[in-house]
Amino acid sequence: MAKKKSVTRKSRVVKTRNGGTMSESAFWSFIRSALRQKSRWWKPISQCKLNAKRTYTGPLKRQKFEYQCNECKGWFPEKKINVDHIKPAGSLNCAADLGPFVERLFCEIDNLQVLCESCHNVKTQLEKTKK
Repeated sequence: MAKKKSVTRKSRVVKTRNGGTMSESAFWSFIRSALRQKSRWWKPISQCKLNAKRTYTGPLKRQKFEYQCNECKGWFPEKKINVDHIKPAGSLNCAADLGPFVERLFCEIDNLQVLCESCHNVKTQLEKTKK
């Protein structure tokens, strides 16, 4: 039997960030993810959810509240809703995008709405096809 050669492949993507372990794309994805994670604690997001909330009166004993989708007007448990930016936060692909992205991500309540998962997915897909 012939021995298999071990082939060392060179990455086609230049890894210039994080000690040579991250590409530019991976770096900006990392920063974008961290900012989105922190935006969950932004007060206008909590207020937007509070404005769409009512006490649940159905048969499920563990569910206390439900939230109204701004698009389809249906009522959903908290796990089935998303707080959506009416005007999208946009992309973050370079340092020049950082300031505007942060301004749009950490917006006030007038640019936020509660959407159910299906309405949010439809809106997101429409935004992606417009790019």
